[in-house]
Amino acid sequence: MALCKEWRCFMDNYIYMDNAATTKLNNKVFEVMKDCLLNYYGNPSSIYSLGRQSKQALDEARVKISKVLNVSHKEIYFTSGGTESNNWAIRGIVENSSKKRKHIITSKIEHKSVLNTFKDLEKKGYDVTYLDVDSKGVIDLNGLENSIREDTVLISLMLANNETGVIQPIAEVSELIKDKDIYFHTDAVQGAGKLNIDVETLGVDLLSISAHKFHGPKGVGALFIKKGTDIKNILTGGAQERGLRPGTENVASIMGMSKALTVAEDSMDQRNSEIIIKENYMMNQLKDTFENVVFNGLKAKRLPGYINIAFKDISSESLLMNLDIEKICASSGSACTSGSLKQSHVIKAMGLEDHYGVLRFSLNEENTTAEIDYVIEKLKTIINRLS
Repeated sequence: MALCKEWRCFMDNYIYMDNAATTKLNNKVFEVMKDCLLNYYGNPSSIYSLGRQSKQALDEARVKISKVLNVSHKEIYFTSGGTESNNWAIRGIVENSSKKRKHIITSKIEHKSVLNTFKDLEKKGYDVTYLDVDSKGVIDLNGLENSIREDTVLISLMLANNETGVIQPIAEVSELIKDKDIYFHTDAVQGAGKLNIDVETLGVDLLSISAHKFHGPKGVGALFIKKGTDIKNILTGGAQERGLRPGTENVASIMGMSKALTVAEDSMDQRNSEIIIKENYMMNQLKDTFENVVFNGLKAKRLPGYINIAFKDISSESLLMNLDIEKICASSGSACTSGSLKQSHVIKAMGLEDHYGVLRFSLNEENTTAEIDYVIEKLKTIINRLS
């Protein structure tokens, strides 16, 4: 207990600007989950009243989420998060398709849970097209149209990018393929809670969300599966989730997710307005302070609060380590592998050279201008020291 208090005191002094990675649990969500953990502990598959109480809570959560997404509650399936939802959407369609339909399409800027799934399917004999993006980070619709073949079974494209916040033309893709026998999946993990997501308008067959991106708990998500979609299970077990996703449901986290999504939806306009004001303030501070900073995805339509910048001849790892020393939480488009820093696949696809160090700041409504001023001041010192 003493250790927990010590860590809490330590973390209270941190400036958190990495909301694209995960978000702090909303207090209202915590209260819902606490009540559920203490009182809704029956197994939803049990026939006695305590189990039926948990089942009713699941049903109510399913309805709330379906209303936000503008779909039927019968089209919502609970999962362990975005990675499982993406895997299920992709593998469940592709591996259930005719052996003659072996072509699948995605982009070069997808989340690793999508890209690595496609790479795995490629090893198993599927033919994959990885679409390019332009310098703004937006997919090429003409390239997509030219890539479609008679044996194309699935297209999977993210709604908004996790590194740059750039929003993709999902509805336009749906319109492009509306007369074709092709399933369309979108990874909406970053966009949920920040954009008004109307599945009918987007026109997709499958859509993934994850609660911890909109101030819900970690380890829980959902997959929208359009009625009539020919998809198979990727897990085997019991008959939960109408026989498609086995495993005892995480009732408390599912209730937390539904609460978090409805809170995010209800407060979205005001919250986004507040975040955009702070984003503009930070962008102006960065422009005024650093002559050679590169802004990635700046000219495209983006999620509010996403700032992706790059500095020449400075490693992302050095930037992040120095920011951490100053108790500033940010992120990078790079991944450290075997001791060598590799350029982010997203930033590389946008055409940025390898010798740039990348930083991603993702703000929320709780960040203050005073925090931004502090970050700019410390970043200036760090850049001068590393240059």
